[in-house]
Amino acid sequence: MAEFLLELASEEIPARMQARAAEELRRRAAAHLDKAGLAHAEIATYVTPRRLALVVEGLPHSQPDTSEEKRGPKVGAPEKAVQGFLRGAGLTSIEEAEVRETEKGRFYYAVRHIPGRATPEVLAEIVPELVRELPWPKSMRWGTHGLRYVRPLHSILALFDGRPVPGELDLDGDTLAFGRVTRGHPFLAPDAFTVESAADYRAQLHAASVMVDPDERRESIRRQAAEAAGREGLTPKADEGLLAENAGLTEWPVVHMGTIDEQFMTLPPEVLTVSMRTHQKYFAVEHPDGQLANRFLVVANIETADDGAAVVAGNERVLRARLADAAFFWDQDRKTPLRDRVGDLAGVVFHARLGTLYDKVGRMDALAVHLAETVGADRDKASSGARLAKADLTTAMVDEFPELQGLMGSYYAEADNEHAEVVRAVADHYAPQGPGEACPSAPEAVAVALADKLDTLAGFFAIDEKPTGSKDPFALRRAALGVIRLIVENELRLPLAAPIREALRLQNAEARQALAERAPHAAGETAAGETQLVGELLSFLTDRLKVVLRGKGVRHDLIAACFAVEKPDGGAEDDLVRLLARVDALERFLKSDDGANLLTAYRRAARIVEKEEKKDKARFDAPVDRDRLTAEAEHALHEALTAAAGEAHAALAREDFTAAMRALAALRRPVDAFFDGVTVNADDPALRANRLRLLKQIGATLARVADFSNIEG
Repeated sequence: MAEFLLELASEEIPARMQARAAEELRRRAAAHLDKAGLAHAEIATYVTPRRLALVVEGLPHSQPDTSEEKRGPKVGAPEKAVQGFLRGAGLTSIEEAEVRETEKGRFYYAVRHIPGRATPEVLAEIVPELVRELPWPKSMRWGTHGLRYVRPLHSILALFDGRPVPGELDLDGDTLAFGRVTRGHPFLAPDAFTVESAADYRAQLHAASVMVDPDERRESIRRQAAEAAGREGLTPKADEGLLAENAGLTEWPVVHMGTIDEQFMTLPPEVLTVSMRTHQKYFAVEHPDGQLANRFLVVANIETADDGAAVVAGNERVLRARLADAAFFWDQDRKTPLRDRVGDLAGVVFHARLGTLYDKVGRMDALAVHLAETVGADRDKASSGARLAKADLTTAMVDEFPELQGLMGSYYAEADNEHAEVVRAVADHYAPQGPGEACPSAPEAVAVALADKLDTLAGFFAIDEKPTGSKDPFALRRAALGVIRLIVENELRLPLAAPIREALRLQNAEARQALAERAPHAAGETAAGETQLVGELLSFLTDRLKVVLRGKGVRHDLIAACFAVEKPDGGAEDDLVRLLARVDALERFLKSDDGANLLTAYRRAARIVEKEEKKDKARFDAPVDRDRLTAEAEHALHEALTAAAGEAHAALAREDFTAAMRALAALRRPVDAFFDGVTVNADDPALRANRLRLLKQIGATLARVADFSNIEG
């Protein structure tokens, strides 16, 4: 067995594209090798800014021999058929064919033995295909070449078992021959050198100041950053994304610490952090108490004779200019109170059909007030939070750093002496935007965050801009997940139908007209369209909730069983807290012996009733006739069903789902006794029908708690 080493050396590959390129190279190489019949062991990939490399272990020296068979005509067939078979099989005479006995007689067979090709010969064909089919977000042509690649290719190193693969890449205008030569760091070790194996490749590159493994670079940056900060009793601010990006920008990372001018430390810490991270790729540094220090860490791609003094000085100069701009924005923005900026939102379009951001904050204001009592918020403070939530979008700071929207608004609101609850509502109204982001818990912040997301969902659904497949240009799935987290994590008893309807009623004239057009033949078209859309939005939200629950390991069939139950006053369940409590109780019930056995008995009853209804072409939904209950087990089951239904109803009314399940558990023994002692298909038709109604009542009783027909297993 042998190894194959491939390196595609190019100009600098953008950091954001490297990880996916390495994975695609590994996956596609494996597919090509499998297709060629070349068994292999481990495939490893490496990537730096200037090279993409692949190492395949355990390759054979040649493909396995194969054979092809082709059945011809029957022995004794006309000469014309035989000659056609010979031509198609590439045979010169019929004697070269085999004769085999089959169930249908004796037939001619052409058997062709195909010797396996040498592996280097196959690899010479695979490499160009890999280069051409790698999917880059952006690619380019260079010079007079027609080939597209992420950046201009300089060389291709291709070794099989220590020897160069004889081949070349057609650049559509020139060729690039495979070889065994590569180069090290462009400044520290730019000379070319030859490679003998994968181990030699890694070792020589390391000696030439190239860490070819991105994981090694990442850990080197982490270690150096911790050491540099630790020398001053500080720690780097954790940022895995920035760590990976710096690993993608360097081949030989060297970390240096710089100083932030003290005059800029009065800026909000997020401004400092974002200025450093977004524009300069610097790491922020913190004191042990979490406060931002006046230091930063820069990752250079070179070692210098002055131990980085010039590198640090240059980066301090650049950062000084960046922060001077930020300080100017900060000072200028605070000259205009945030409340005075709300009117400027009238000049910012939210969506062509849904109006401006001024219109949106008006709707958010009304909806936050509508929600305030339910979530325990102060109405006036929730209203102020909603009105001010988007005002920072007109500031210079947010124009420069869009990722600070909301947060900068809270700083400006605080500078304007707004109430602390209003400040918090402005800061948190976008949250939560992802599974890793904390969910607001302050009532006013919850009210404003819900108002923002429900308005967005209602507006885009009203104008029929719903997510389709993998496309969700307005991030409505994220908004729905945000609504779910706000309700569930704060345990809000908030039936969603009412605020959704209110959010629809607050939409502008164009959206309301779109609602009316949903039910053009109904009396009160807009109201009918509203009702239809409330159902669609509830379905959309509950679908997102199902995704969340499945992600937490809850069985999808239990989710479906609980979602199928209507709320006490009719209609689809829209109280997410109540719904989750029901799912939890059902899950625990079915793990008990009584629950598992009752499920088995329910299925037996349901199968019998379904079979007999189909045979009789009738339904057995009528009430049970007590006077026709003849067997003791019949009476016992009927009484148990009546008692369980009453107890379950009372438990459900007080939302004690555990007690409701306990009431159902009492049915297990009466149901078992019924099946053991009663013949359902009695000779007397009236008696048989009554017993089938009794069995049907089992399902009806269980359905008060969950739709057991949805439960699998």
